[in-house]
Amino acid sequence: MHGSAGMSPCVSPFFPEVSPIPGDSFSGERQLFSHGVGLVAGVDEAGRGPLAGPVVAACVILPKDCDHTLFRDSKQLTARQRDRLAALLQDNGAIIGVGIADPREIEAVNILQASLLAMRRAITECTVANHGQEPEFILVDGRNQVPVTIRQLTLIKGESKSASIAAASIIAKVTRDRLMAEAHVRYPQYGFDCHQGYPTKAHRQAITIHGPCPLHRRTFRGVAEFFAGSGLSSPAQPDLW
Repeated sequence: MHGSAGMSPCVSPFFPEVSPIPGDSFSGERQLFSHGVGLVAGVDEAGRGPLAGPVVAACVILPKDCDHTLFRDSKQLTARQRDRLAALLQDNGAIIGVGIADPREIEAVNILQASLLAMRRAITECTVANHGQEPEFILVDGRNQVPVTIRQLTLIKGESKSASIAAASIIAKVTRDRLMAEAHVRYPQYGFDCHQGYPTKAHRQAITIHGPCPLHRRTFRGVAEFFAGSGLSSPAQPDLW
């Protein structure tokens, strides 16, 4: 299993064999159910690459009897489709937790650690939403394990391999987009409602004209230059994958 593309095993001595079947995005979850795992959650984040705004993570436990085929990678869906599916998740009995790491936290620990922090917070909130019962196993998008004691499996491009991860990606993206739409009301000069803080040409031009606002990540290239000489440290910002 260690040699399977896109997967890295958990160190748990009781790690069940899980190998998602291509084309069946709920096969990994069913394999876990067959090992006696009752609560399987998917975890993903949104907002790793923007120059502004938080990184947002979600943890979702799908009902076993839901139509898992509806949930796909959020990047392959339109905003309207994501909103509709997020509403469906709220209504169909899915257990959902959301976690956020703000720009100051991203600056302090780098985007990788902030993403994992947001994921850990999302798992905690999912546990709260489930009346204190935490997931028994988590499927995590990417290659980095979340710093929790729950058994877990990391899956590169996990949104295409696990419906639970895909559902989490939808909740994370919808939540973050709504936060950036609210940010647009406070800082309309940047166009956050259009690019959600990503480094588009229009966004970079707005930063040049207006300078950064409190939502900008001061250690990211494209923003850090405006703080040159301020003494602000710039921790390494590794690629999450």
